[in-house]
Amino acid sequence: MSAAKTRAALRTSSRVSLETLLVLLLTGVALWLLGRMWSVVWPVVIALLLTTLTWPLARFLRRHGWPPALAASVVTVLFLLAAAGIVVLIAVPVASQSGELADGVVGGIQQLREWAAGPPLNIGDDEVTSAFDTAVARIQDSVGSIVTATLTGVGTIVNGLVTAVLALFLMFFFLKDGPRFLPWLTRQLPGRLATDVPTVAARSWDTLGAFVRSQAFVGLLDAVFIGLGLWIVGVPLVLPLAVLTFVAAFVPIVGALFAGFVAVLIALVSNGPTDALIVLAIIVAVQQLEGNVFQPMVQSRGLGLHAAVVLLAVTLGGSLAGIVGSLLAVPVAALIAVFWNYLREQLSEPVPPAPDADRPAPRQPVPDQPGADRPAPGQPGADLPGGGPAGPGTDLPTARSAGPGEEPG
Repeated sequence: MSAAKTRAALRTSSRVSLETLLVLLLTGVALWLLGRMWSVVWPVVIALLLTTLTWPLARFLRRHGWPPALAASVVTVLFLLAAAGIVVLIAVPVASQSGELADGVVGGIQQLREWAAGPPLNIGDDEVTSAFDTAVARIQDSVGSIVTATLTGVGTIVNGLVTAVLALFLMFFFLKDGPRFLPWLTRQLPGRLATDVPTVAARSWDTLGAFVRSQAFVGLLDAVFIGLGLWIVGVPLVLPLAVLTFVAAFVPIVGALFAGFVAVLIALVSNGPTDALIVLAIIVAVQQLEGNVFQPMVQSRGLGLHAAVVLLAVTLGGSLAGIVGSLLAVPVAALIAVFWNYLREQLSEPVPPAPDADRPAPRQPVPDQPGADRPAPGQPGADLPGGGPAGPGTDLPTARSAGPGEEPG
């Protein structure tokens, strides 16, 4: 083993390890700063996602001569009307059948109690009353924690409303002044950055649009299949449940669980436990098909990511940041892929152009050999000294035109 090669390998490994630790340290600092500014970053992220969803309509209006401010205002109002319509579409049927649902819930609880009183559980009324009293006592002992949790929940709702309002205003400004951003950014950046950063930003925008469209398509598939299953079983409120499934699809994992729980609960209180189990089986089958087939295929095709990368990104995002991490995992992974692909394009060696097949190949120079350039006997230059054409080193005079003020030669 060579001692010099060993020392060189150790120095290289040490340098690479130090650079890796430095990159990880800077990444940690960047994530810490992002967490400190999350109250501002989160509305911007939501506004960007909403803008990618509504930009095609705004672009259509602008191309047909609408002023940017008017087009952005109309699209924002239409978005608010659509959101309000979805809420009304869900709330009105539920409110109209609230009495039946309440009676169904009471009847379901009574059936559950009668089932628990029989074999194999044999839970009597005294045991139920004792368990109820114990639960009440625990609730009374935990009044402080409940109040704290309630205040925390109220604060979360207020923050959510503020975030939603701020995101709507930002969406309006993005729709209005979005096309001006890249030219402005180009003017602000120096040198090579004036080309690289706008290019990466444009590609990132296209990637975000592909993510939102693919997520909407997957949510539409969930809503259609689950709604069709609920209609076949005969569960009421099919349309509100289908709309709720579509909206909840934009929040991975938790949204699907919430929509499925609501559908199973309504099936239980209206049709009984058998239909509730059938609905649960339908929802589980559709969610498995969507999570393992539709979503990876659609998102991998639209975002340029492999299906396994999509699954791993959602899992990692959920483990690191919960619901928000699951929601942002796929677009963040796609943006990282955009940056990496652009960096690889810039660092790769340019490919030499292929030779033109119609163009004749250049004549190769003849190697310097004795007599290689000697003309054949009888050709011009064959009788010159040296047997070759006249050139530097020959003693023959060369005729030329007389210049101004010179005698002819």
